[in-house]
Amino acid sequence: MGFDRLIKKIIETKNPSVAGLDPKLEYVPEYIVNDCFEKYNVTLKAAAEAILIFNKRLIDELYDIVPAIKPQAAYYEMYGWEGVRVLTETIKYAQEKGMFVMTDGKRNDIGATMEAYATAHLGNTVVGDTEIAAFGADALTVNGYLGTDGIAPLMKICKERDKGIFVLAKTSNPSSGELQDKCIDDTPIYAVMGDMCEKWGEDTIGEYGYSAVGAVVGATYPEQLAELRVRLPHTMFLVPGYGAQGGGAEGLRGAFDKKGLGAIVNSSRAIMCAYKKEGCPETEFAKAARREAVRMREDIVAVTAMGK
Repeated sequence: MGFDRLIKKIIETKNPSVAGLDPKLEYVPEYIVNDCFEKYNVTLKAAAEAILIFNKRLIDELYDIVPAIKPQAAYYEMYGWEGVRVLTETIKYAQEKGMFVMTDGKRNDIGATMEAYATAHLGNTVVGDTEIAAFGADALTVNGYLGTDGIAPLMKICKERDKGIFVLAKTSNPSSGELQDKCIDDTPIYAVMGDMCEKWGEDTIGEYGYSAVGAVVGATYPEQLAELRVRLPHTMFLVPGYGAQGGGAEGLRGAFDKKGLGAIVNSSRAIMCAYKKEGCPETEFAKAARREAVRMREDIVAVTAMGK
């Protein structure tokens, strides 16, 4: 229940980080792209196949040291139905390797539409007399600003299928404060949303003390990150903004509880494009990603109780 499966993987790998697989074709080594162009011509299918090869090789190098991946749906949707197919295959491949998968879709709606989103990303679709997982992720990012009507359909599936959600609370982007820092009765909106996460998840708390309702809280706002950790004792944090967006490891200290748990930190481009930063041969892109993931793990763990 809750995020127990994810937390177990974090403890097993001694690594509270997630690799964001948000691939653009320009991130993929040229030799892979050219091979796919030769096979499928310059088409969306070729682009999607190149990305799938890229993703699988990254997963092969990361699965034993990184507990989870976080594919951002938009980076697959931009390649049409072929890209969506690759999203599905990436999720399945990572899970076969034992990784926890959180789809970054930031979905939200109400009623039957939200039920459809929940079924698509976390549940099973009924086809005749058979139930089939369409995407089958373990968790999904969602926008909670439609209130409980947009969360309740997700909670049903979370309870039935041991899934989780991460609700946007204090996001890492520079303009987040335009709305999220405004106050309702002297309480910032991001804190109000955090309180709602605690309420929504109160009957799904697992063995580590965290519910199935997590919150997205950016590394770029370390004071609010620490504030919310104290305020939301049962809410798992997904922390974007480390690395490329400017958040550093020291600012992450407040995201974790006294056991070094309670948060998982995302890095996307820094891992996927590590070979470009290193200047190593592009055929070593996956090994470079592994080296960056190890560096990131050591950087983060050093500021948590897990590193003591």
